[in-house]
Amino acid sequence: MRSAFNGSRRALATSSRLVVKYGKQFPQRSGVPLSPSLAPSSSRSFSASRPVLTEPYNALDTFQDRHIGPNSSEAEVMLKALGYQSMDAFVEDAVPQHIRIPASVVSNDAIPSLTESEMIKRARELANLNKTYRSYIGMGYHNAVVPKVIQRNVFENPAWYTQYTPYQPEIAQGRLESLVNFQSMATSLTGLDISNASLLDEATAAAEAMVMAFAACSSKKRTFLVDTAVSPQTHAVLRTRAKGFGINLVVADVHSAIKQGEVLPDLCGVLVQYPDLNGQISDYRALTDEVHASGGLVACATDLLALTMIKPPGEWGADIAFGNSARFGVPLGYGGPHAAFFSVKDKLKRKMPGRLVGRSKDSSGKLAYRLALQTREQHIRREKATSNICTSQALLANMAAMYAVYHGSEGLQRIARRVHNSARALKDRLEFMGYKIVNSTFFDTLTIDTSNVGGADKVHEAALQNGINFRPIDGTLVGVTLDESVLSRDLLDISNVFAAAAGASLSGGESLKLPSGSAIPTEFQRTSQFLTQPVFNTHHSETEMLRYLYSLQAKDLSLCHSMIPLGSCTMKLNSTTSMVPLSWKEFATIHPFVPIDQAQGYGQIIKELESDLAAITGFHACSLQPNSGASGEYAGLSVIRAYHESRGEGHRDVCLIPLSAHGTNPASAVMAGMKVVPVKALGDGSLDLQDLSDKAKLYKDRLAAFMITYPSTFGVFEDGVQEACRIIHDYGGQVYLDGANLNAQIGLTNPAICGGDVCHLNLHKTFSIPHGGGGPGVGPICVAEHLAPFLPGHPLVRTGGSNAIDAMSAAPWGSASILLISWAYIKMLGGDGLAAASKLALLNANYIADRLKGHYTLRYKNIKNRVAHELLIDLSEFDKAASLKVTDFAKRLQDYGFHPPTCSWPIPTAMLIEPTESETLEELDRFCDAMIQIRKEADDIISGRQPKENNVLKNAPHPVSVLTRSDAEWNRPYSRQTAAYPLPYLYERKFWPTVSRIDDAYGDLNLMCECPSVEEFAKGE
Repeated sequence: MRSAFNGSRRALATSSRLVVKYGKQFPQRSGVPLSPSLAPSSSRSFSASRPVLTEPYNALDTFQDRHIGPNSSEAEVMLKALGYQSMDAFVEDAVPQHIRIPASVVSNDAIPSLTESEMIKRARELANLNKTYRSYIGMGYHNAVVPKVIQRNVFENPAWYTQYTPYQPEIAQGRLESLVNFQSMATSLTGLDISNASLLDEATAAAEAMVMAFAACSSKKRTFLVDTAVSPQTHAVLRTRAKGFGINLVVADVHSAIKQGEVLPDLCGVLVQYPDLNGQISDYRALTDEVHASGGLVACATDLLALTMIKPPGEWGADIAFGNSARFGVPLGYGGPHAAFFSVKDKLKRKMPGRLVGRSKDSSGKLAYRLALQTREQHIRREKATSNICTSQALLANMAAMYAVYHGSEGLQRIARRVHNSARALKDRLEFMGYKIVNSTFFDTLTIDTSNVGGADKVHEAALQNGINFRPIDGTLVGVTLDESVLSRDLLDISNVFAAAAGASLSGGESLKLPSGSAIPTEFQRTSQFLTQPVFNTHHSETEMLRYLYSLQAKDLSLCHSMIPLGSCTMKLNSTTSMVPLSWKEFATIHPFVPIDQAQGYGQIIKELESDLAAITGFHACSLQPNSGASGEYAGLSVIRAYHESRGEGHRDVCLIPLSAHGTNPASAVMAGMKVVPVKALGDGSLDLQDLSDKAKLYKDRLAAFMITYPSTFGVFEDGVQEACRIIHDYGGQVYLDGANLNAQIGLTNPAICGGDVCHLNLHKTFSIPHGGGGPGVGPICVAEHLAPFLPGHPLVRTGGSNAIDAMSAAPWGSASILLISWAYIKMLGGDGLAAASKLALLNANYIADRLKGHYTLRYKNIKNRVAHELLIDLSEFDKAASLKVTDFAKRLQDYGFHPPTCSWPIPTAMLIEPTESETLEELDRFCDAMIQIRKEADDIISGRQPKENNVLKNAPHPVSVLTRSDAEWNRPYSRQTAAYPLPYLYERKFWPTVSRIDDAYGDLNLMCECPSVEEFAKGE
């Protein structure tokens, strides 16, 4: 916490004789002295000793005080309950001593802290280093106009961005409905049968399409043909993915390649772009027929706004259509996060990657939404999965869906016509000046030949002088892509740049007359209707839109309501202060492919964040490109493979993975081209070192990697982690340490000292990026020095190592804009605050374990009877005694106002509970009281006081619609009060599920993934 004076606190403290002390002092409880690490600087401070000014000058907006839930007195209470007199003594029992790091490694000396106001000031300074030029670069990225009603009430609203993935649909009907709107929007515009709830970005969606085509031919055909006019960042990500699957990626003019026929016998699929990179709208009907005749699939990268005017891919035969939905009201943000849409024909729906929201019904027969076909998820399929997608881009998908809801079909067509008309007007003006337009058809993009006026350099130079960016193609060609933000004055500015380069007279307003006709051929003009469902034709006034947004918001439980104790998910505070800069135009409006000198603010933030993450993990270098945790896993394993190849050991392809590893690990290994070999766990949950040693020796000539999650997903710091890593290194392998549980490590240990060579981090867990209801996320990787040369690069912007592997995501730094959140989080906590957060995360989890002791069986703990930052309780005894499943406990917990912990993972009969450091003692007790009361309710069933089939757990949750039934309809052996208000706090603070328990099987058997039609509404369905 910095003083109010200018200059460093350290210099001030050492150069003066001012008496320094911690701020407000709290009385210690008798016999329980606080350790130095718990000496309070205010009511919620747990930093090591730091000099600050006397109280009149203390900073009043220190972030640590706001982020960490328990204050010093509450921490004392928890320590005393566990039998400790100091935090140091507790941590010593929770974390093995031999993997501890010195406190100085992660301290305020290493990472100085900023107050909240200082961070905002620093962010503003860096924002001003970015140049907010107008970018008409295109390539899948557009300047979106974000409706303010959506910006304020979704993008900037914690009730939308602090939700988790809707695995508990009874308390997630709002965002599920919104995601169904997103799916319906994509399905309607693409003309295909079904769409998912978003993917990470357009390039990774292309990679998923390629793997779908490969799988559709039973992996017997290995050639995938990609058109040259597909975006270069997509080519790069396809190369990365093709390597792991052994797919032969061919880049060529697709029309010529298919006509020649050489690729057809081995062809699994073709990828085209429509309109293409250069703006051309091509006819792919004949090509599609030939590909289908050869047994392949046709995938199409496309643009949602263009599809309001051009024939949708589904109507000319495409099997898969995907693209970036961000031009529907999502900021550029230097490349992301953006939600990709992904639509397929009906026959492919059960092989479609990503999450899918479908309609089902609840126990009362009421329409309800849920995640459908969840058995496809990699947590269940493990090494049999063909995709390692662990998240989507739910928040951004919801924004895009709301944009479509707000504008409707007619509004979108008006926007599209204006964009197209602007491009036509610009074309005429440029041709009048002597420029040649290369593409004869277009929607919003012109490729301009400048050879008659001196070449492309003159145009780019004139553009930069006027604060404008065009797409550089080569020495003569320049690309210009227009969007809805372009007004008449912008068109005049663009026109005048080209006029200046050509030595022509500058344009006036009269020079931009609207030409007649269309640049879209008649046979490719859209005639079919779209977005006909009532939701897209109702909420067009701001009043109606606001009410619709809040009606959905009210259905969802978020961190605004209560703790979300999901194990391995780290649902901590997403601070408002760290979120504020995202809306600033200096960060929101930067195109990912602008010249580096126009994004120096972003560059400095990226540099500082990479440095801080490297220091925290103990590694040498960092890449921020992977845009999800699973993408980080994939990147780390791909780096390991590249390292082995560089040493002439490309044959190393075996990856050892313990049963206690994170669920996405096996799927990521398979995608990286590795063979998964499982490693056993012992009865106490620890790694079976003998089994590991035996298998490492067995596969010593092929051993590529060992993936381990630490602390393990069983919720324990294992003593043998260093020995396990030594075994792998002795046999020539590399160690991938999954950083999903890094929140338990910071300042106490790190992946490097544990023995790892590479780890990924979940910035959306440990470093406070919101989960967004199922995305966005960021999964950067940190690596040891010998792996740094292989960090992922990018075809358009220099990044990565000296011998970089191909790109992992479409943008050079992935979801760049939300890196601001983690940067701010680290800067405001500083090293001391980061370490304190990990200590409190451990303490909170152990306190819950202690309170639930005697009520539930704690499955795993260390030899000191301690867990890490999460705990696993086993509920199998209740199944045996009363036929109560994990789901019954989870649904009943909803009645108590809590989101259930992670259910049936990592073992099927358990709940994994993670409270994080952000929750106060009061909230922890409230949760524990709820769990203990549910145990009493279970005992009533076990003892026979309540029947086994008709009881308060089996019937949970209890929405208002159930509780207001007549006495005759109620017909349950417990009261309405018992159902709704089992504990007194609920009378003051009650969150209501909006539906009763949802029928999962019905939803999968009757798969419907669009919002209701006009006819269904008329029938009242």
